[in-house]
Amino acid sequence: VQDSILKEESKVFAKNVIFLCRDLEKDRTACILARQFLRSGTSIGANIHEAVYAQSTSDFLSKLEIALKECHESEYWLDLILESGFINEERGKSLLHQCGTLRRMLVASCRTIKRQKTDSVR
Repeated sequence: VQDSILKEESKVFAKNVIFLCRDLEKDRTACILARQFLRSGTSIGANIHEAVYAQSTSDFLSKLEIALKECHESEYWLDLILESGFINEERGKSLLHQCGTLRRMLVASCRTIKRQKTDSVR
């Protein structure tokens, strides 16, 4: 269940990233920041989606950890876009909240997998 929620939430976030980046295309500086944000923001869901077909638990965990890194990077780019005044505070805070929710879900998933791996070794 957690996986399907994570997949859906990451897809919703990716679509919102795409919409924001499309809106930022008009300004040259914002466009450069938006491209970085577009890469990291859409990569989260791609890595979560890829994790479904992982070859092992370690591979699954690795994909989720990559998604977590991309999520953290997305927060950075979004924060920079927001603080630079390229988007209004309401939109920025909403996206930061979505990203934070994804990050917390990924952290919880990674911890659970690590705990299960440790328990199975004992």
